[in-house]
Amino acid sequence: MRTTTYEQYRGGLLDALNLQELLDKLSDFLLDSGFGGWKWNPLTGEPEESDSLDALKDAILRALMESGDLTPEMLEALRGGEPDEDTVDAIARMLDEIVGRLVEEGYIQLDQAPRAPDEAQPVTGAGSVGHGAARSVKFELSRKSLDFLSYRALRDLLGSRGQAGIGAHETPKLATGVESEAGSKPYEFGETLNVDVPETLRSAIARTGLRFPLPIDYADLHVHQATYRSSCATVLLLDCSHSMILYGEDRFTPAKRVALALSHLLRTQFPGDTLRCVLFHDAAEEIPLSALARAQVGPYHTNTAEGLRIARRILRAESGEMRQVIMITDGKPSAITLPGGRIYKNSMGLDRRILNDTFREVAACRREGIVINTFMLARTPELIAFVRKVSEICRGKAYFTTTMSLGQYILMDYMSRKTRHIR
Repeated sequence: MRTTTYEQYRGGLLDALNLQELLDKLSDFLLDSGFGGWKWNPLTGEPEESDSLDALKDAILRALMESGDLTPEMLEALRGGEPDEDTVDAIARMLDEIVGRLVEEGYIQLDQAPRAPDEAQPVTGAGSVGHGAARSVKFELSRKSLDFLSYRALRDLLGSRGQAGIGAHETPKLATGVESEAGSKPYEFGETLNVDVPETLRSAIARTGLRFPLPIDYADLHVHQATYRSSCATVLLLDCSHSMILYGEDRFTPAKRVALALSHLLRTQFPGDTLRCVLFHDAAEEIPLSALARAQVGPYHTNTAEGLRIARRILRAESGEMRQVIMITDGKPSAITLPGGRIYKNSMGLDRRILNDTFREVAACRREGIVINTFMLARTPELIAFVRKVSEICRGKAYFTTTMSLGQYILMDYMSRKTRHIR
């Protein structure tokens, strides 16, 4: 007689692994800005590129160790204990399967497939074909992964836990969004007849008393006040000079998180708006938002004038009712682009020639109706004076903030400029 034997299913790590939680833990690695300098492979002693498959596996392994998802045998092997061959093979297979799931679900893309090993060549370990192939294969973040990182950045910035003066907390009762909370007003001819029924009835009862039928006069009509919305064209101007990762602090990665969060906010709540990104260093260039996650700092100097010039050219072609530049920087202007294309640099101080060229670009933005809101991540007296001068010329705003509060200030400032109550 044919029989079927049933046994208890024992799920493995991959069955319980949440890829989105893993991506969240890998966000610092995926948004690497070059703060840590060269990454050295402990096996070969050679520098390792941050976009290689081998580097991704190392980052996944660190994330799993920090989250406590590995077995005691795996942890013992990774911490320098006696490595068991079966355990090492299990770790290698687990990492391959995790990467396979990331590719299968569309979070990353590989530029080539690892080649098959020779018969005499080991699959895993130092000197294996798997290790060499992982170092040669590059990965790229997919649109799905960027959308997820953007959403998480926006949620973290606008839904901070605890108490803060900005007051944009995510709670079980309130959603992160821009809602009109203005009271109703008496109706005026020509307005949209969005009647506030309770207020209209209350006005009629106060005038005639409670009786039926209730006479409602023209003066009793009250309507809900709407929130005025206008389109806005924004250029995010990011300083990527080397000062953004010096002095023991990574300031460029938080700026990238803000850019990703702002792009997600625009796509989901303000689809009529546009957002472009310009990096400035020795020179300046526009980059697509899809390339921002892997952007790193460098070269060295701060060419603010060239960044403003490119931002002004971009906004000149936009037709939005509001045009603005959001500039995030931590240093003084130290370079300008001369008419012939040569870069003039002076990193010793606030060079008068560089300042004058920068202020000319600021004045040109004002003449074209472009507002510059500056977010300064440093607070030396000469930089404070420079930022205040920029704000005075263009009638914009100046914020002296830190990397911890940068995102909340920028997003709340953006949304406050997007809405105003019609009286």
